[in-house]
Amino acid sequence: MQWAKVLGVGVGAAAFLGLGIILGHLAIPKGADPLVSQDLDLEVLNSVMGQLEASRIQENLRELSREPHLASSARDEALVQLLLQRWRDETSGLDAAETTTYEVLLSFPSQEQPNLVTVVDPNGNVFFSCRQREENLTGEQGGPDVVPPYAAYAPPGTPQGRLVYANRGSEEDFKELWTQGIELNGTIALTRYGGVGRGAKAVNAASYGVAGVLVYTDPADINDGQSLPNETFPHSWGLPPSGVERGSYFEYFGDPLTPYLPATHSSFRLDPASASGFPPIPSQPIGFEDAKVLLCNLQGNLAPDTWQGALGCDYRLGPGFRPDGEFQADSQVNMSVYNRLELRNSSNVLGIIRGAVEPDRYVLYGNHRDSWVHGAVDPSSGTAVLLELSRVLGTLLKKGTWRPRRSIVLASWGAEEFGLIGSTEFTEEFFSKLQERTVAYINVDISVFANASLRVQGTPPVQSVVFSSTKQIPAPGRGGLSIYDNWVQHFNRSSSVYGLVPSLGTLGAGSDYAPFLHFLGITSMDIAYTYDRSKTSARIYPTYHTAFDTFDYVDKFVDPGFSCHRAVAQTAGSVLLRLSDSLFLPLNISDYTETLRAFLQAAEQDLGALLGQHSISLGPLVSAVEKFEEAAAALSQRVLALQESSPDPLQVRMLNDQLMLLERTFLNPRAFPEERYYSHVLWVPRTGSVATFPGLANAYSRARDTAPGSAAWAEVQNQLSIVVAALEGATATLRPVTDL
Repeated sequence: MQWAKVLGVGVGAAAFLGLGIILGHLAIPKGADPLVSQDLDLEVLNSVMGQLEASRIQENLRELSREPHLASSARDEALVQLLLQRWRDETSGLDAAETTTYEVLLSFPSQEQPNLVTVVDPNGNVFFSCRQREENLTGEQGGPDVVPPYAAYAPPGTPQGRLVYANRGSEEDFKELWTQGIELNGTIALTRYGGVGRGAKAVNAASYGVAGVLVYTDPADINDGQSLPNETFPHSWGLPPSGVERGSYFEYFGDPLTPYLPATHSSFRLDPASASGFPPIPSQPIGFEDAKVLLCNLQGNLAPDTWQGALGCDYRLGPGFRPDGEFQADSQVNMSVYNRLELRNSSNVLGIIRGAVEPDRYVLYGNHRDSWVHGAVDPSSGTAVLLELSRVLGTLLKKGTWRPRRSIVLASWGAEEFGLIGSTEFTEEFFSKLQERTVAYINVDISVFANASLRVQGTPPVQSVVFSSTKQIPAPGRGGLSIYDNWVQHFNRSSSVYGLVPSLGTLGAGSDYAPFLHFLGITSMDIAYTYDRSKTSARIYPTYHTAFDTFDYVDKFVDPGFSCHRAVAQTAGSVLLRLSDSLFLPLNISDYTETLRAFLQAAEQDLGALLGQHSISLGPLVSAVEKFEEAAAALSQRVLALQESSPDPLQVRMLNDQLMLLERTFLNPRAFPEERYYSHVLWVPRTGSVATFPGLANAYSRARDTAPGSAAWAEVQNQLSIVVAALEGATATLRPVTDL
């Protein structure tokens, strides 16, 4: 049975693409409640919470992270089969499990010619070579399946030049070097992770004539300054000196050759030579032990204070090495990069639970499967939770006493590490059906970064359902505090409506929620446990994307006992059941008004004066926000009124559709032509410094130093109109459906 048939409402033998035989024709089993008035059963909810076991999650993780599983590798395919076996087994309880496979462009280092970074004299004599593989500290960092550190999609090449230090590789950083009179043309730039995306470092460097980019993780950014071998893994959770963060340097997401088309065999493909989004110059990541040798021997001006790190020396800008250091003053850095592009098959795995009452409404729960090496934290901690949650739900289904109101789709995405490829291809292939029928998307990628507190990112309507869920679940090791109360202590904000509440983070493009939110306009969230920001300044967990992200690392340092993994399973499971089983969708669209009010206030305070000088009025925006607020409040009152009555099922369905479709109303596929897949006018990436509507902020930042009447100021007016139109469309969607 193919996925095109599994996911679709069938129309005879020739069912069209989409959610199919399972969601369209499976009979409701005996014992399930088919009544359209069924609501969330708290006994079922409590049963699921109680049956989730930390020890089973631990064993899942042990198996998932046993071997490296790079996308499209043999081990990755073995995990596809493992998931299928778990979900297809007659004891699993799920209705179906299928794969959908795409032929996508991936990037790998050459096995015959490993990438190498050296310091050479003018005659080509090698003074120093960076490690080509991480140190094998625990016996798991060696072996043929451990991919050497590389920058995926960086082009091959052998640039050589004088070394400069460019901080985080932002446009401002390279501008600072240029301002100081440093000749950048033909140089090799050493940059550190953070600040801007991996690929952006190479793009910014190339714009100043830099020939190649090196990237390292500074211990100041991830180890709280600790860098000695006895201070780092395996003695603590810190990144060892040889650790190297791998990653994709592709600037977009999805398959590079089939933008906006699913990467099926019949789809048109771009010529790789003309495809955009690849780094323009060779790039290579290195460990901080090698970066220290390079950086601590640089000559030139002292780097600004904010550019200094924790390698135990004064960071200088270069170019070139000082005459009294380890290298000759005229030595240069040579980069030999031999990456290659390959078309490979990569699969998504989907498990289906058909809804009893509204099978054509889908709640999606997803996590990617592929990793750079063992990937115990990223992503296997999430997959371990996914498998345990599916086991418990399947147990209930087998008993025949429960079936969700709406359909649940469990997803294991392929090739996420190369640029959210599996999830993006899925949204491209099933665009219309998913956009029409998906209630929400729950993402649990890295389920546990650390063991201090919950961290949730999402769009405002998910706040209420997450809060309701976390108030009912105890926080691990917090003396009886709920996850909610513990969350408030670590991450909070002052709400004008609710007082002190946990802070909900915003969604960028860091995981598989991105195509669902930005491309399809589906209400989305990402759930994880994380570290205490008051005790560490780590950019992310230290062994991220390295060969040291292993089961033992998680078991000893990240979550001993796996109680936080269980807490995430309980939180995500509670949210999943509430969204799939509640009579009224637990999405509070009125919570969007706080975000809109904050955006409006920032626009009035920080942009208003200069906009007025250019005859651009915020009046229409003020009016649009007020009307949205009124419509959202009125819809909330209609929901309350129906909840207190014996509701007409069609009235409930209409209100739920309004709640579900609100997020779609903020899409404008023509608003940001330079941004691939980004259509959501409230959450497109913001480059402007003002925390307001991002399209408006970005246009304003480009226009503020230009003359009146310029095209840049016309674009400010255009972006303002785009926001106003989106808000007016949202308001119309929230009004009673009889109001035409």
